Order: sequence, then C-alpha cells, then structure tokens
Amino acid sequence: MIELFDSDDSRAVRNKASILSFYDLVINQKKSEEFVAEFISPAYVQHNPLIANGPEALGQFFGQITRERARARVVVHKIIAVGDYVWAHVNFLNLFNDDPNDTGIAGVDIYKMDADGKAIEHWDILQLVGDPKNSAPWLAPNVSRANPNGMF
Repeated sequence: MIELFDSDDSRAVRNKASILSFYDLVINQKKSEEFVAEFISPAYVQHNPLIANGPEALGQFFGQITRERARARVVVHKIIAVGDYVWAHVNFLNLFNDDPNDTGIAGVDIYKMDADGKAIEHWDILQLVGDPKNSAPWLAPNVSRANPNGMF
C-alpha cells in the first residue's frame, strides 16, 4: 500500500488511520453496525446515490452486503491524507457476488473529516475491474484491454 501524508500534520495522520480502521472493521471484519458510528459523524452526508445520509444507513448498507457475501472485502492500494481530507484508491471485492474469481470494483473514495476525526462527507468514483480478456464486465463484455497497466 502507498501512503502519502505529512507526518507533521496531526489531523492528516489521525484521519488516515481512522479511514484505514473503518475499512478494516466495517468491511473486512464485517462489523459495520457495531463500529460505523466510531468513524462516521451523525451529520454524515453521502453522495453515493445507493446509500442514504447518516452513519446508520451506511452501517446497514455494509451490514447487508457482508451478511450476504462471505467473501466481501476491501483492499486499500493507495491512501492520501491532507488536513481534513482523505482519498483512498481501493478494490472492493465481492460486494455484489460471492464468486471466488471476482475481480471487484475499483474505487476512489474521498472523505471530508470533521474536527473529531470522523467522516462528515463522502464521494466516490467506482469502476468495474476486469481481466485481460474482459476489460469492462457488465458494460462491454469480452472487450480486451487496450493496455497492460492494470487498475492498481
């Protein structure tokens, strides 16, 4: 994992650690409903149209996914923290299926953090991760990759 932050910026250090803990506990350890309020402000504004505002809605969203899909997890590849903002480049695996060969969804999550180190606002950009013979599953099946670079 690549981590970029100013170690002298105590907010950035705290916020990076908070988001990494959020991913681990809420998604990888499948404890969303128990722990989401530790990381998400009651005033949380969600910009992903699949999820309602507030920590309870986010906990329920990931709670349902992790109950239904034993393999659901997130891998953080890059994380950048500056002041009150955290950007994470991640691979969400098995969010929509439990296929052991799932290549997942690449995501860039952007969090605005409050003074207490909790996420108060979130945006994301999501893109399906394919394989060399199927670069855009669901959207344009069986289209080969145009380059060998990979998503991460």
